[in-house]
Amino acid sequence: MQRPCLVGGRTGGVSGGERCEKVAGPLHGIYDPTGPGKLLFAFFAAMAETERENIRESTPEGLDTAARKGKHGSRPSVVTDVMLHTVLRRRANGESVEHIQPDLIIPTGKRKGQNPSVASIYRALAEHAKREAYPEAVEQAHADFAALQAGEVPGPRAETEAVR
Repeated sequence: MQRPCLVGGRTGGVSGGERCEKVAGPLHGIYDPTGPGKLLFAFFAAMAETERENIRESTPEGLDTAARKGKHGSRPSVVTDVMLHTVLRRRANGESVEHIQPDLIIPTGKRKGQNPSVASIYRALAEHAKREAYPEAVEQAHADFAALQAGEVPGPRAETEAVR
């Protein structure tokens, strides 16, 4: 029966009398997964499983805590409100996004001083259009978020409010 070799970066398997060699780290040496090394492998496997389970449990808790503080795990937008206003004004004058893009400069962040991509500009325009199309939904979301920040739980909306 072929078993995978768990250490040393080998890609082959371990059969009958073969051993695994761990070539780096504090426990370097040769281990026989069928002999005394079997307990060591089982211990490390259990520790890895426990650590993975801890990470799996703590990740949603951390995301919930950050959301309650108003922090959401997304990158800051490279298209600022000033850039968006410039793009909207120039598009109203008939210019294309491809002609506007070289004139825009990212003011902060890793790409400071560079131009935003055309895709980023189109994404910002789509988000702006969505906000403009459903202003009451955006208003309601802001009100719900403010209520959550104050420790209140927003109640269910009436049929007329939800359908509007």
